Amino acid sequence: QVQLVESGGGLVQAGGSLRLSCAASGGPVTSFTMAWFRQAPGKEREFVAHISWRGGSTYYADSVKGRFTISRDNAKNTVFLQMNSLKYEDTAVYYCAAGLRSDLVNRYNYWGQGTQVTVSS
Repeated sequence: QVQLVESGGGLVQAGGSLRLSCAASGGPVTSFTMAWFRQAPGKEREFVAHISWRGGSTYYADSVKGRFTISRDNAKNTVFLQMNSLKYEDTAVYYCAAGLRSDLVNRYNYWGQGTQVTVSS
């Protein structure tokens, strides 16, 4: 059973930066694509970025392209999301997920508990 634990959320001013981490364990973690999603109050969960363990190919939502960077440390089974130039509208609970390579929520079978990111304007 894959387990995902996020960390690194918090409160930051607009224009600031945060780095989220997702530690993965259990099961064949490296056979999955890893992704970040986010969910703001009253809104549906939306795709942010994904990365493959092998090769490290990445893909981003248009709303974060150029500001966020997803990366991974294979030795530590950890995925990161570096968030720069944060905007008020980036405020959400951020979730780490493992599954098939896609920007669709239902393609991911494993989810972390989420970490809150709040950007003050």
